[in-house]
Amino acid sequence: MTQPVSPPRDSTHKLPPVDRLPAFRGLLGHADVRTLSLLGVLAALVLIGGITRPDEFLDTRNLQLVLTQASVIGVVTVGMTFVITSGGIDLSVGAIVALSSVWATTVATQEFGFAGILFTAVLVGVGCGLVNGLLIAYGGMVPFIATLAMLASARGLALQITDGKTQIVGVTSLLDLGERDAYVLGVPPLVMVFAVVTVCGWLILNRTTFGRRTVAVGGNAEAARLAGIDVRRQRLYLYLLSGLCCGIAAFLLIVLSGSGQNTNGNLYELDAIAAAIIGGTLLTGGRGTITGSVLGVLIFTTITNIFALNNLQSDVQQIAKGAIIVAAVLVQRRTASTT
Repeated sequence: MTQPVSPPRDSTHKLPPVDRLPAFRGLLGHADVRTLSLLGVLAALVLIGGITRPDEFLDTRNLQLVLTQASVIGVVTVGMTFVITSGGIDLSVGAIVALSSVWATTVATQEFGFAGILFTAVLVGVGCGLVNGLLIAYGGMVPFIATLAMLASARGLALQITDGKTQIVGVTSLLDLGERDAYVLGVPPLVMVFAVVTVCGWLILNRTTFGRRTVAVGGNAEAARLAGIDVRRQRLYLYLLSGLCCGIAAFLLIVLSGSGQNTNGNLYELDAIAAAIIGGTLLTGGRGTITGSVLGVLIFTTITNIFALNNLQSDVQQIAKGAIIVAAVLVQRRTASTT
């Protein structure tokens, strides 16, 4: 007697949705906790600023200034988040911003007007990112060494171009972007550019194959290679992306300051790395969050603003930033040990 054959099961029908998988729910839970924690810290800082300097800190112009200042380093941090998520590091972002800003503000470049300055800033940034990517992905150099060499070279070239002088921008259409008349519903154009870069970065990291490959390379490069991912090409693209963000940031800095200087972008690499880390991006790679990085930038920028308004010493400000970074790393280690 033959046994009745049951119809084949649809294995996909029995699989739970992705958002119901325990690991995914745990990841979301930790992400929510991190985001809420960062929002809580930011809210506490706003409260402190409102209590200590209510008239100055809560003034609309001061809040616009905070967001504008956060925009430049924020764009750099978006690119840095991708690089760190992949398990790399980029110590040259500040120097690339400086080189891009001075190259884009030379007399020869300014003759081409607004478009010439924008194009040059972005092109120099991408070019530096290309050199970093080639050295790391195809030259086999350690990211720390390659980007450190770029830091020194870009700073030196920026100093050579400017001869230690400040290059003043005379393109009226560019300078007008920094005026209050250019604000849209009270939002500075630089902040809108930062918002666009942030949204694009979030979508690329969380909703595209490129983003998934970035996380895979950072989590386990060898496993990613065996899965068919071209790890070297992916790393090249990531440093190109970081260079692009530096070029955009250099252009924003030119608009903000109306000049190009070889000292631009000083310590941007440390601020960008710190913002990404406290935002929840693992320094060892494999996990990154654009939202957390942006909140990290806003926290640091708000701290700087509060200290400036209260006439506090910059050394105390640096100590406070260092304490926040240490606390963030300890939280990361605790979170990682419980997952």
